[in-house]
Amino acid sequence: MGDKQRLRLVVVNEVIGQNTPEWDALARHFDLLSVSPDRLASAVSPAAKGEPTPPTLILGDPQTWQNPAATPGTARDDYGAILDAMTEGVCLCDTDGSLLWGNPHYLSMPEIVRRRVERGCADAARYYSQQAPESLPRGKKLEFQAGEDGFYEMIVSPIMPAAQPDAHADTATPGIAKLTAIVWDNSYGQRLQQKLDAIDRAGSELVRIEAEAVSSLNAAQRLKLLEDKIIKYSRDLMHFDHFNVFLLDRKTKRLQPLMLVGMPSKVATYELFASTTGNGICGYVAATGKSYICHDVQNDSRYLAGLDKAASSLSVPLRLQSQLIGVFNVESRRPGSFSEDDRQFAEIFGRYIALALNILDLLIVERCTTSGTVAVNVIGEISQPLTDIALEADRLQQTLADNPDALRHVERIINLVETVKQNAQEAAKGPRGILGIQEAMESSEIDPLLEHKRVLVADDEPNILETIDKVLTARGCRVTICSNGSAAIEALEAAGDDQYGLVLSDISMSDRNGYEVFAAAKEVDPKLPVILMTGFGYDPHHSIVRASQEGLQCVLFKPFQVEHLLEEVSKALVERKTPPSSGKAGDGNTSAS
Repeated sequence: MGDKQRLRLVVVNEVIGQNTPEWDALARHFDLLSVSPDRLASAVSPAAKGEPTPPTLILGDPQTWQNPAATPGTARDDYGAILDAMTEGVCLCDTDGSLLWGNPHYLSMPEIVRRRVERGCADAARYYSQQAPESLPRGKKLEFQAGEDGFYEMIVSPIMPAAQPDAHADTATPGIAKLTAIVWDNSYGQRLQQKLDAIDRAGSELVRIEAEAVSSLNAAQRLKLLEDKIIKYSRDLMHFDHFNVFLLDRKTKRLQPLMLVGMPSKVATYELFASTTGNGICGYVAATGKSYICHDVQNDSRYLAGLDKAASSLSVPLRLQSQLIGVFNVESRRPGSFSEDDRQFAEIFGRYIALALNILDLLIVERCTTSGTVAVNVIGEISQPLTDIALEADRLQQTLADNPDALRHVERIINLVETVKQNAQEAAKGPRGILGIQEAMESSEIDPLLEHKRVLVADDEPNILETIDKVLTARGCRVTICSNGSAAIEALEAAGDDQYGLVLSDISMSDRNGYEVFAAAKEVDPKLPVILMTGFGYDPHHSIVRASQEGLQCVLFKPFQVEHLLEEVSKALVERKTPPSSGKAGDGNTSAS
């Protein structure tokens, strides 16, 4: 069967014109036809024989449709039937705001709303009385709040008096006979807008804080600050208590867990990829770029177990313009907990999360690039003066050949010049360098705290591996070096009874990231301390935040001082209090590649 036939409403255009708010309100309920008074009779005449007669109502001047000859087949009650059928409140007021009539929906509204509408009619009457008749607006829109959570909108329109000489002699407002108002509850729309505004403010705060913090906090602190803000706004504003964030590795298409809030740790162990099949809802969202509402996890084959006793979930893509960078996944223990509004809110909030993460990475990359450029520029500026000092010292050596005391001072100057050059060159290496090597090696001796300790070092920069190996071996450690993350993980798993006492790993290697090495170390021994290293805080996989949640010892930012390295290594080993193994200092150094 077809749709139920709607009522046809014939509107006399002297009463309500097209393209007016009143016309739009009526159009939601009726099939409208606008006619002039002289065409009203033909518009409502019975249909030709054999044609269906649509149900017809008339909206016009009662004097027009009181005449049966003018309006065949209609009755005066049609006017009330039209207004009774409307879901908006409709009322007729005198110019002082006194209520003359209201439809059932209006009369059912709270008294505080009706009083506000009637006061609005009185205010509108005063406004209309000050306008020239030829420029009188068709309607005036007003918005008001009733109570804490009630938001309403209304349109007030003037009704002009009949064209008798004394038409408005008794009206309180000259030129206007009465006022009609249409009022509707816009609380839902207002709450929607308020939440959108709140999300916009929260998103701006995410971005603003990261831009300010980058100059005063290290990478771990910046990422932790961002995480805290995301958690705060997700809970306080979005009312999401159980969620996780995945980042998409564009090269491998793998979803890397970044944040777990109110979710079991097993979620971080899932190997998920951007795919429409076999990788859960988050994999589907990452592959399609489309949000996904799971109303009932028991009846959705894509759902992978996450939250304990979960009943429903919402997953939205994290987008940076047209590029998808991750997935924001929320779960609830209530079935059907997420609506289309929640989806829209989460998508908007997700765009701010993506933007904040991107700004953070861009600032870190800029800092890394700028630092390297500054170091190279400094070398260029000091190279010639250092060469001049060395030449002058050489001449002094020849002049003071017979003065041993003076020669010792000159030789010290030459050595200092060489040290400055070496330090500048190490600084120019940026993430590939370590500072203070020469002094550390000159004063190196076996450290009882480090002696016999087995240390695993993973980095794909040969210079870093060689330097850390020399420094720690010289102080008694047994060092295993690995040139990539996979080799480090294999070494950890193959350690057997001769377990490592400490792991140092770079964050961004060619095959595995720092978090993967960290997770492998904790899998072998939950108490095994892990130190991550990164160049100027650059952490594209956000290993720092993820590892910090699970017991990361500390982070070293390259180029770091050797003394700082030794300090953090000693601190980690003291806290672990590992009994020494049977190896000898300097023995058993191994390499894995």
